[in-house]
Amino acid sequence: MGTLMVFCFLASIAINGFAYQNCSFAPPIMGWSSWNTYRVNINEELIKKQADALISNGLKEVGYRYINIDDGFFGYRNSKGVMQTHPERFPNGLKHISEYIHSLGLKAGIYSDAGSNTCGSIWDNDKNGIGSGLYGFEHQDADLYFNDWIFDFIKIDYCGACQELELDEEKRYTEIRKAIDKVAGKHVSMNICRWAFPGTWAKKLASSWRISGDITPNWNSIKYIIGKNLYLSAYAGDGHYNDMDMLEIGRGMARNEEEVHFGMWCIMSSPLLIGCDMTNIPEQSLELLKNTELIALNQDRLGLQAYVVQHEGEGYVLVKDIEKLRGNVRAVALYNPSEAECEFNVPLELLELSGKTKIRDLIKRKNIGKTDKALSYTLPGRSVMILRLESEKRIEPCRYEAEWAYLPCFNDLGKKKKPVLYTPMKEASGGMKVINIGGSKENYIEWNNVYSENGGFYEMTVNYCPKSNRKLDIYVNRDKPLAIDMVDDEKGGNKMSSIKIQIRLKPGYNVIRMGSSYCWAPDIDCFYLKRL
Repeated sequence: MGTLMVFCFLASIAINGFAYQNCSFAPPIMGWSSWNTYRVNINEELIKKQADALISNGLKEVGYRYINIDDGFFGYRNSKGVMQTHPERFPNGLKHISEYIHSLGLKAGIYSDAGSNTCGSIWDNDKNGIGSGLYGFEHQDADLYFNDWIFDFIKIDYCGACQELELDEEKRYTEIRKAIDKVAGKHVSMNICRWAFPGTWAKKLASSWRISGDITPNWNSIKYIIGKNLYLSAYAGDGHYNDMDMLEIGRGMARNEEEVHFGMWCIMSSPLLIGCDMTNIPEQSLELLKNTELIALNQDRLGLQAYVVQHEGEGYVLVKDIEKLRGNVRAVALYNPSEAECEFNVPLELLELSGKTKIRDLIKRKNIGKTDKALSYTLPGRSVMILRLESEKRIEPCRYEAEWAYLPCFNDLGKKKKPVLYTPMKEASGGMKVINIGGSKENYIEWNNVYSENGGFYEMTVNYCPKSNRKLDIYVNRDKPLAIDMVDDEKGGNKMSSIKIQIRLKPGYNVIRMGSSYCWAPDIDCFYLKRL
């Protein structure tokens, strides 16, 4: 017989962090990167032409600022181990290129690998990439790249560190970050390119981190990457972002597919790095890349990633605050990744909105009506609507899904036998649950934005999957425990059960944490709050 033991902690403490302040944070970077179109086949004239094209196409005017030189510039290390640029591709050196980029009012990005060899040396047979990575040369390369060559940003790949050496991700990237901070005479923005969500430690080191394998200019790739990022909103914010990889806009996809691609990258706050040849962008693709209303979602001062609030059938509804936390304006995506039509019916209260609500289509850049009840649309396959909603009133949420929560022990590296995971479950309220929390004080699930307008007592209903020999500790704002009756249940499997407890919330944002320090906790679906 399973035992569910609940402890409730009450407190009134100051909650710090991005979710509770109307502050401005550094937005995701915008610009261009050489890899998608050219891979290692780059040279100084090509880079200059792309920088010029960014200006002439009006992309700088709408926020694109970075010109990032990816793999392919390496030549060799001299007798002192100092990196030299490729003599044929970059005869005037990379300082010459970074100075040219800066002269246009842009910023310059560079590339390396956390191991000894670069991805280009492994996958493109570029022999110059052998021994060109940072491993063993962290301080020397940082001094060269950021002081001598005056670059502002670096993408650090993991081919040589993983596929060849099997190094530890956190240790390796921490070593690199420390070296850069010690040597560089300025802050350097860093991207961790590990091709999977690397772990919560990444936020301490980098402004962005890749969450998937490399993107390609086709629908299956776009759909896959969006799917990887649907439940990672808890890890973005405060000037740090989940990187969905470079943009494939302008590389041959259909209009509707490009709209999904760009629209979802914008509302999910991914870096926006153009990957096509900017000297030859199709007009409709350029128009999409310059859609300032979509860009505004990506560059919004709150720096938040949209999260899934409804998943019915094949459709997903994502939402996030923009402009002001807990304000009356929210951004919404109706996303249909399937091949068939999908009907959406989204009650306003599900979006925490009430009263007459103005609706603006940000892809078409026009107002499309008002409602005081629900959003009701039918979308064709492979499509999205990105909306700006402005309502008369913002209301308290009553449901908090496990897939919105922060898991400090979560990563997507696949190295553990029992990893803590967000995983599909048909019976769960949002189609997802969290498994394998507990067993240590560090392995918990936490919602740090549980909102109460006036504070007070609430009935809290926790939906979970009961299993044998499981316990659950519930903390509210991390203070003194209240003893709660134990609940016994033998259902097990994928059957749902629930418990009801009484808690007190303070006005504003609260922190609710669940876990079990010395044994596994049950799988968590969600919890509901009802004011008493």
